[in-house]
Amino acid sequence: MDERNLTIGDIAAELGVSKTTVSRAISGKGRIGAKTREKVLQYIEEHNYRPNVIAKGLAQSRTYNIGLVMPGDYNIVELPFFQNCMLGISKVAASMDYDVLISVVTAEDISQLERAVINHKVDGVILTRTLENDTPAEYLKKMQIPFVAIGSTEDRLVVQIDNDHRSACRELTEKLLDKGIRRIGLIGGNQSYMVTKNRLGGFLEAFMRKGIEPEREHIYLDVEDDKTARELVEKMLKQGMECIIAMDDYLCSCVLNTLQQKHIQVPEQVKVVSFYDSSFLENHIPSITSIQFDVEELGRMTCKTLLGMIEGEDVPEKSLLGYEISMRESTGTLLCKIDNLEIKK
Repeated sequence: MDERNLTIGDIAAELGVSKTTVSRAISGKGRIGAKTREKVLQYIEEHNYRPNVIAKGLAQSRTYNIGLVMPGDYNIVELPFFQNCMLGISKVAASMDYDVLISVVTAEDISQLERAVINHKVDGVILTRTLENDTPAEYLKKMQIPFVAIGSTEDRLVVQIDNDHRSACRELTEKLLDKGIRRIGLIGGNQSYMVTKNRLGGFLEAFMRKGIEPEREHIYLDVEDDKTARELVEKMLKQGMECIIAMDDYLCSCVLNTLQQKHIQVPEQVKVVSFYDSSFLENHIPSITSIQFDVEELGRMTCKTLLGMIEGEDVPEKSLLGYEISMRESTGTLLCKIDNLEIKK
C-alpha cells in the first residue's frame, strides 16, 4: 500500500475496526478502548500516516487557520518587529498543522478581519497592536472568536502577551538619573497606542521613584514624521536638554540625523537613548543605549497561548516577557548589559 495515499478507511480495513474508531484514536476524543487506541496509533506511527488537514478540520469543525491582524499604518522601522514576531508565530503554527492568514486593518477599516471571521476562515486571531479604542478587539469579543493581543490593554477580557515596556523604560530612565542627568527630553509617537502609554508610564515612574519632578513641558508625543521630529529636536536643544530619549528607533534616527546636521556631538554635547532596539540602528556610531526584547519569543508565546485557547485550555490573562538594557556609547558608557529576562504572569 502506498503510504503517501493512506486514508482512515485504509487503516480501519487493515485493523478490522470502524473509521469512527480510527478517527477517535487520532483526535483523542470519544469513547475508545485503551488497547484499540494503542493499536491504531502504533499502526499510524509505523506507516508515517498524517491525517489530511482539510478532512481533519471538517471532522472537528475547524479550519486549521489562525488570523494574524497587521496594522496598515506601520512604518518601515517597525517592519523588523513584525517580521520577527511573525516568524515566531509561523514556527509554532506550522508545528501544530496550522496556517497563518494575514489581515491588514486600520482604525477606520477592519473589513479584511470581518471577512475572515464571517466566512469562517480562521479558528482564532492574533492582534499585533493594542489601541486605546481598540475596534478589532471589540469586534472579536462581539463575535466570540478566540484571540490574543500582542501588547497591553486595560481590558481584562482580552488575553495579552507583551514585553514589559513599563519596567524596562523605568529602569533605563533611572540609570540616566543615577548618572546625574536631569534635563531629559522625551519624544514619542501616537498616544492611542498602548505601547506609547506604557513607555511614558515607565519614564514618569522613574522620576517619581527618585523623588524628582519630571518636566512635562519636555515631553512631546504624537510625533509621526521627520519634519515634526526635527523641529522638536531643535526646540529641545534651545531648552538645553542634556539627553534626548526617543520612544522607538524611527524617532531615534530622526533625532540623530538632526543632531548630525547641527554638528552636535553625541554623547559629548547631547546624550541619546532609544526605548527600543531594532536592527535599524545596530551599526550606528556611536552605538545607541537602548532596550532589547526577544520579539521572536513574543510571537512564539502568543501563538502557543492562542492554540491553547482554541483547545479550550485555561490561559493566563496577561504575560509579560523580560528585557535587556544595553548601556552604550551614546550615553557615555562602555557597553554594559543588564538582563531582566524572566516571564511574569
